Amino acid sequence: MNNLTTPEKTGHLLPVLFILILTSILLMTSSPHQARADDEVNRIEIHTFESMTLTDQQFLQGIKSGPKVTLAGELRFPQKKMKRYPVVVLVHGSGGVSGYFDDWAKELNKIGTAVFILDCFIGRGLYKVNNDQSQLGRLAQIIDAYRALDVLAQHKHVDKARIALMGFSRGGQVTLYSSLKRFQKLHGSNSGNEFSAYLAFYPACGTRYKHDDAVTDKPIHIFHGSADNYNPIAPCRQYVKRLQKHNKDIELHEFSGTHHVFDYKKIRKPFVMKKAQTTRNCVLTETTNGKIINAKTGKRFSYSDPCVKHGPTLAFNQAAYSKTKEELNSFMLFHFELNQ
Repeated sequence: MNNLTTPEKTGHLLPVLFILILTSILLMTSSPHQARADDEVNRIEIHTFESMTLTDQQFLQGIKSGPKVTLAGELRFPQKKMKRYPVVVLVHGSGGVSGYFDDWAKELNKIGTAVFILDCFIGRGLYKVNNDQSQLGRLAQIIDAYRALDVLAQHKHVDKARIALMGFSRGGQVTLYSSLKRFQKLHGSNSGNEFSAYLAFYPACGTRYKHDDAVTDKPIHIFHGSADNYNPIAPCRQYVKRLQKHNKDIELHEFSGTHHVFDYKKIRKPFVMKKAQTTRNCVLTETTNGKIINAKTGKRFSYSDPCVKHGPTLAFNQAAYSKTKEELNSFMLFHFELNQ
């Protein structure tokens, strides 16, 4: 259903992709007098790498080959001088790389960590999938995250033991489930590397995968709002409780009365995405042969399922955003040992 990238399509996209990359490099190098001191950037690099596009069923079956795709990411190093830098990989949601990624990149650079902004869409010929989630499987971006980890782990200025994953919405789901040992075994790093932490912002937690309580021992943090009607928080509460019973290092940071994308400062007033699809009313379960079914009907899930609704609300929340920055700052300083 989601095998949308063919070798011919990838080949057609590559010239456009590399033109965009070249343009970015020229823009960055042509105006040295406009150095962005405010966001603490020391150096910016563009890295491309190969991933593949699988359907969710193929992913869960452990299929090892699929349509190849060339993706890219922007690596920003902070001003702080280090021999090897910790890195936070940012994974976008259904809307692609949005403006608030720049905000978070600045915040993380100020702390002293490098940032890798991963783009999972443009190389696949996608702009956004909010209104049609069937364009790309929910799990495909997990492979992208693992391949980005491989690229970064080989960088001579990156500390491969200090690479964290941080995702938003669809990317938050990617982040959360990248921690599953089963998924790491099926599709993880080719060199045996693992992310050092998993920071998931308002993810969807409504799918029950096989062995999803067998997660990494690395820290997992979820940042979520109680008023979120895009990806409701209730399934995340239940999932966190399950993992805590297994003594996993997971914490849910819950913000009362807070909507989806509470960290996007430009959305000052609540905004309803009338055509955007949401699985907020769906309870999904993995069954035999990697099939995902609607647990209430027992039928294979698709985005034409009656449980799929439209019209989630987005809204910035200053209190939640400030608290998240505070908690994230403390975590990063401790986890990456940046105070030492």
